[in-house]
Amino acid sequence: MANALSLYRTVKRLGIPDSQIILMLSDDIACNPRNAFQGEVFNNADRQLELYGDNVKVDYRGYEVTVENFIRLLTDRWPKEQPRSKRLMTDENSNIFIYLTGHGGDEFLKFQDAEEISSYDIADAIAQMHEMKRYNEIFLMIDTCQANTMYSQIYSPGVIACGSSDLHESSYSHHSDMEIGVAVIDRFTYFTLEFLENVTTTSKATLQDLFDYYTFDKIHSNVGVMTELFNRDPNEVLITDFFANVQKTVIDEPDEDYVYVYDGDINDYPNEGIDSEFETFHHIKNTKQQNKSNNHIIKLNVPKEEHNIISYAITASVIGLFIYGYNSS
Repeated sequence: MANALSLYRTVKRLGIPDSQIILMLSDDIACNPRNAFQGEVFNNADRQLELYGDNVKVDYRGYEVTVENFIRLLTDRWPKEQPRSKRLMTDENSNIFIYLTGHGGDEFLKFQDAEEISSYDIADAIAQMHEMKRYNEIFLMIDTCQANTMYSQIYSPGVIACGSSDLHESSYSHHSDMEIGVAVIDRFTYFTLEFLENVTTTSKATLQDLFDYYTFDKIHSNVGVMTELFNRDPNEVLITDFFANVQKTVIDEPDEDYVYVYDGDINDYPNEGIDSEFETFHHIKNTKQQNKSNNHIIKLNVPKEEHNIISYAITASVIGLFIYGYNSS
């Protein structure tokens, strides 16, 4: 649970509002009677940073954290009464960061120790998102045992993925709080946070910088990265493209020229241009074929279309017994 709350806190610090974050917590550890610090969750033994507090908006908790609801969340296949606050309201201009943590194995991830989601389920859900134009780019990050196997079946474009451990490898905890008696955070997430703590909304750090930060000495397992489906070089992708609320304006060039066919004396054509309210415009794909007789082709200054790339985040702790384990396997 501290893993997911730590990433949740980070993206909020970097400006992504709760309206663009979906937080799924499979168990209410803060209020668990075995928690020595009631109503509080920490990710470090020094307990300097309380993660739960008053400023946490949990969208799905307890029995709501299921494989079905997770897939519905990605694909937006809900009954009509589902509130907007519990839906992922994205489109083709959205960058989505998905973080999953819990117990995992070879191409599966447990939900609540009762059911599993497979690598094929995730691949199919992302494929539906692509067909439905629900994302611009996706960054999938998984912290479980054998995490790298979970993105092995993804085939949709625009997806980059990172996992904490390879096939047959465990994902280990970082340290324990002896007063509580359990591990408080996993190694992969701990060093992810250590890197992100130095990131601001104006930082020039890239995804490749983050990937290079994961060494075997730190993580104690082989971190994997999938880039072959991604359209950009990780060296050129800013961390803030996924972790921060920094909107990028993308300008789309028109596919075809818009021209006005003027059939008078070209010397009489007004210099100030054409008033679109009173003149007739013709959409011509091949201007050379239209340049006949006394007609004159006059190219217009067509406004370019602009749209903003907006970041969204899903952070999910999907294993109910996370607090009782000493690693995330």
